[in-house]
Amino acid sequence: MKRILIIEDDLNIAELERDYLQLNGYEVDIIQDGVLGLEKALTGLYQVIIVDLMLPGKDGYEITQEIRAKFEIPVIIVSAKNEDIDKIRGLGFGADDYLTKPFSPAELVARVKAHILRYERLKGKIVAGEVISHRGLEINTASHKVFVNGRELQLTTTEYGLLVFFASNPNMVFSKDHIFETLWGDEPLGDTATVAVHVQKIRKKIERDPSNPEYIETLWGAGYRFNA
Repeated sequence: MKRILIIEDDLNIAELERDYLQLNGYEVDIIQDGVLGLEKALTGLYQVIIVDLMLPGKDGYEITQEIRAKFEIPVIIVSAKNEDIDKIRGLGFGADDYLTKPFSPAELVARVKAHILRYERLKGKIVAGEVISHRGLEINTASHKVFVNGRELQLTTTEYGLLVFFASNPNMVFSKDHIFETLWGDEPLGDTATVAVHVQKIRKKIERDPSNPEYIETLWGAGYRFNA
């Protein structure tokens, strides 16, 4: 049974989320404090973490960042903050998704399912022995490791999956919608801003000058292209 951790100080919201998730076959724990929630999240017992931003002890941004430093599992931010800057910041700290309150509990369940499936699909796409190489960039799909000019990089599962997608389809132009549907499922939840945030994070790791990328190019009005 998949285990979900909810870090949320509003017990009414947390219990509503828990009830819907349990009805769909998930085992759910609730923590109402940021510090204790992070400790629980770092035990490695959970397949998805759902975290609020405004928490006592430690906020959701910090929690997300510290989880991401250790695990690649899906992290979903749930918050009343609905400005684009809040969403971009949350995704920038390593969240996989951002859901704005108030929301339908059924939508939360759908997003949890979608992220678990995507995570398992990306983890399962490793082809033993295959190495993808482009101008100093090397992706070893057997070991799930990425190198740039011999230097190993640390990528999340989402970043790794997106980079493999680009590098496996060099010189082809893909729209944000196409990329989102390919990596996040046939019926994507959320929006394509997620793609732009993850591309930016990948560029910071693989490019010598992220503001003038050599690998992942932006074609304004069209999408992205991996320059081989």
